[in-house]
Amino acid sequence: MAHVVDIKKACAVNPLKMSQPLGASLAFLGLDACMPVMHGSQGCTSFGLVLLVRHFKEAIPLQTTAMNEVTSILGGYDNIEAALLNIRKRAAPHIIAICSTGLTETKGDDVEGYLVTIRKRHPELADTEIVYASTPDYVGGFEDGYRVAVTATVRTLVKPLPRQTDQVTLLPGSHLSPGDITELREIIEAFGLSVIVLPDVSGSLDGHIPPDWRGTTLGGTSLQDIRAAGASALTLAVGEQTREAALALQDIAGTPFEMFDRLIGLEVNDRFLQCLARLSGRPVPAKYRRQRSQLLDAMLDGHFYTGGIKVAMAAEPDLLLAVGSLLHEMGAELRCCVSTTKSASHALLPAPTVILGDLEDLERGAADCDLIVTHSHGRQAAERLHKPLLRIGFPVFDRVGNAHRCLVGYRGTMALIFEVANLMIDQIKHHHADDWPLSPEALRAAAPVATPTPTDLAVASA
Repeated sequence: MAHVVDIKKACAVNPLKMSQPLGASLAFLGLDACMPVMHGSQGCTSFGLVLLVRHFKEAIPLQTTAMNEVTSILGGYDNIEAALLNIRKRAAPHIIAICSTGLTETKGDDVEGYLVTIRKRHPELADTEIVYASTPDYVGGFEDGYRVAVTATVRTLVKPLPRQTDQVTLLPGSHLSPGDITELREIIEAFGLSVIVLPDVSGSLDGHIPPDWRGTTLGGTSLQDIRAAGASALTLAVGEQTREAALALQDIAGTPFEMFDRLIGLEVNDRFLQCLARLSGRPVPAKYRRQRSQLLDAMLDGHFYTGGIKVAMAAEPDLLLAVGSLLHEMGAELRCCVSTTKSASHALLPAPTVILGDLEDLERGAADCDLIVTHSHGRQAAERLHKPLLRIGFPVFDRVGNAHRCLVGYRGTMALIFEVANLMIDQIKHHHADDWPLSPEALRAAAPVATPTPTDLAVASA
């Protein structure tokens, strides 16, 4: 169990943490025909929009209530009303998802009360679902905002329905990429089960070229599927951040749930497949038995390069646990671990200490480490320390293909092991001839013997 240390600084230096509204926006982007809205100033939305676009390399639908100095003091009712009506008229989304920001939370806007009044005054909004998540910037982090948004979606839209024994609901954490979700969906469907993913960024942010243009999200969990989650026989929750939404589904529809703190590694994926086999009554497909064997071989091959290395990591709690646990299982020492916010995941991390800090804390702790693991904002620290950098989490803006990167399941775990091992192979020093200087005697002995010329022979005979 890791001891959590909260670093109290006057300011963050090279911040690690992303805000709650940004995490909530990511969750809402996984809903089909949805328009996420940040209730705050234009700058708050613009900053989040830039990070999302740079990470996914896609057009991101994200709106704002555009609060200014006057409305921040007098209240944002008029801004929310105007935003809802304009979005309904121009984009016609099925869902409008609102998340608050530090500005409006500090003012104390009663957004839920505003929405009740707006619906009474504007019956034309009756065909549009509205979800609200309270996500102030000044507490929590990216993972917390995602958790609040998913829970709000469940509580607002899911209703109890007759049980479908072959249907499951998958609640993926914010640390899972579109590629991860696609992999998990394929695994679940291989057991003959149908799956509702909530939210499903693999449908909206997987880097596809859409056949048409819409002002809302294109792909993701449809409103119909969100409502149908009330009929699932089981909820599969990945990451501690999804526990609250799983409990909400249990309260609303009586759906039992299985928690998986991570799906990177051997033992956790064994449990995941065993759970699906019990639910479906089917044996584990031969495809995954083969992948398990391949993962074992990959662990054998990779441990020569990961065993004994010292690692410095900085990530959101669930991602820190998932990747850190695998590295520990591969023989690495988690020398420095930095995270963003308090979480029950920290109790499971195989490290002595977790620092709630920033990338300056990571850089200080990584001085004697062999590998740095964090997102793209840690690249300067890695360059200064001359350490290899494994990019994980959000944002990763100096690499392409983030939407298709898969780190879960047997196959994804194997790919991650190879990626780490290859980074360490690049650090191996190769010797050259000049690395072993010879003594003067050895140099004279190795010197070539001069061949006598005819003149030399004539002189010698005389």
